[in-house]
Amino acid sequence: MFIEFVQEQMLLFVALIVIILMLIYTYVGDRIAGYKSVQTDEAIRLYNDDAFMLDVRTAGEFKEGAIGNATNISVTELPSKIDSLKADKSQPVLVYCLTGARSSRAASMLVKKGFTQVYNLAGGINAWKSAGLPVGSVKSKKNRKK
Repeated sequence: MFIEFVQEQMLLFVALIVIILMLIYTYVGDRIAGYKSVQTDEAIRLYNDDAFMLDVRTAGEFKEGAIGNATNISVTELPSKIDSLKADKSQPVLVYCLTGARSSRAASMLVKKGFTQVYNLAGGINAWKSAGLPVGSVKSKKNRKK
């Protein structure tokens, strides 16, 4: 009976399997990746505890505003500039971009380079703004150091 149902509803069954796998990946994906995705409430705690803030948006996006004294290195430039970061590899690092997609790639790069406390802001600066949190204006320097 179950096999007959699966045969008749193959598309629905495949969709169910994909959804289950996506849920499992969401649960264990961060553990496998070596960094943790955090919501804005946890990001505020990290910011207040002086985490190194790394903004991986483009320079143009960065000029529109940043979180605190974030250092801006676009995700495309990060591989060549990662060794020049002024952050201790054991210091917490909060990485963010516009939506959280580019920053997750950057977080993976940091983990591979030996950073041990890497956090990705889920939803990026858009989530930060949606939560009503302040975004500061950026001075003319391209890469500001904390």
